[in-house]
Amino acid sequence: MPYNCPEGTADLLPASARLWQRAVSTATKLFSSYGYEPIETPLFELTEVFTRGIGEATDVVNKEMFVVRSGENYKRALAAGNDDGLKSKQRLALRPEGTAGTVRAVVQHNLVEQGSAPAKLFYYGPMFRAERPQKGRLREFHQIGAECLGSTEPSADAEMIIMLMRFYEKMGVPRSDMRLLINSMGDDECRPAYREMVRRHILDHADEMCEDCQRRAETNPLRAFDCKKDACKHVMESAPIITDHLCDDCRSHYEAVKKHLDAAGIEYIEDPTLVRGLDYYTRTVFEIQSTAIDAAQSAIGGGGRYDKLAETVGGRPTPGLGFALGFERMVLALEAAGALGNTGRRIDGYIACVNDSVRGAAFELLCAARDAGLTVDMDHQGKSLKAQFKIADRLGASTVVILGPDELAEGKARVRDMGTHAESLVDLDSVKKILLQFNGLEVDDDTFSNLSGMASAADGDKEL
Repeated sequence: MPYNCPEGTADLLPASARLWQRAVSTATKLFSSYGYEPIETPLFELTEVFTRGIGEATDVVNKEMFVVRSGENYKRALAAGNDDGLKSKQRLALRPEGTAGTVRAVVQHNLVEQGSAPAKLFYYGPMFRAERPQKGRLREFHQIGAECLGSTEPSADAEMIIMLMRFYEKMGVPRSDMRLLINSMGDDECRPAYREMVRRHILDHADEMCEDCQRRAETNPLRAFDCKKDACKHVMESAPIITDHLCDDCRSHYEAVKKHLDAAGIEYIEDPTLVRGLDYYTRTVFEIQSTAIDAAQSAIGGGGRYDKLAETVGGRPTPGLGFALGFERMVLALEAAGALGNTGRRIDGYIACVNDSVRGAAFELLCAARDAGLTVDMDHQGKSLKAQFKIADRLGASTVVILGPDELAEGKARVRDMGTHAESLVDLDSVKKILLQFNGLEVDDDTFSNLSGMASAADGDKEL
């Protein structure tokens, strides 16, 4: 019986893989223009990086985190019936998100020195959460994220929001299909009192709330705003809202962020119930939703400020903020907008062989064209000329160079325009003509210097 990929995972087949590569390339170019640099962190970290950074009471840590064990440590835990015998360095987990690991790396390598410019970093790759698989939500999913460590200014918050929206636009998500939600979650000065108000509100309506929200009343009351159950949503509609209880500094910061967004022409909706799902957020939080897809998958990216996270993972006080965007969710938004475009493979040209006698010359031309920077291919299965044309068409080749023994003996080849099917006879030594037929590129004539020997080589093949 053939094996399938594990539940909650998906193969990135060539079309999807090409789209992922385009997303990474777009992010790299755009984020670099904002001063961001790439960083790569391990796929797994010490479990404490996530439990302390994200918060043990969050669903991500409490329910969804994949634990990693070596074979020997797994046997020890199995024999003991628990993990109590494992050392801290032996307790590992697959990363459920990218921020905590990136901040750990910033702290470990002192990337934000006293008095230095902020560390502006971006990353991309797979993340892992043991969620119930559904459309747009996998157990292995792909994220692109950015983090800025070392800045407290509201302008940094606005810049990050704008950068994320610009990315979606460059990928093809229309501005009209995007909805930006923003909020402020306060800080250590104002949030504790607000948190207590929400806790009391939940306890006052405990008989109407689900078990998870009753538990959240003691662990993280603000997470009740995220509950999807109708009864809980109804109760939380009458809960106190954070923007009515911000301290002066948080209110001033929030107003400044909005002014920067206004100046940039970015429309937004203030949502006082937006809390995001992780414990490390302070002050600004934001979320971008697609209005073109189902509400359950509408959040395609978001983030916020986390001014205490560096301390939580063992560093000195360092303000920070960041975002992450889900590739799989973005694909849904692109599909809904009809903006996926042609994700099929496209090559500049195809070299077709009339018979086996010209394969040596075809291979030389193939190598020379690739060395010139062109994307070209040829038949490696001994197919008929008609079948080779079909393959070239399926690969999206705009041009086919046809090598036949008679033409090659004269130092020529036929070139077919796959759009019009018009053919012309071209001198092999006329390198620029061949290149122009392929992709309109200009190169030096000596790029294809080995072509001059093809005709004689073909004659030798014929004599054999």
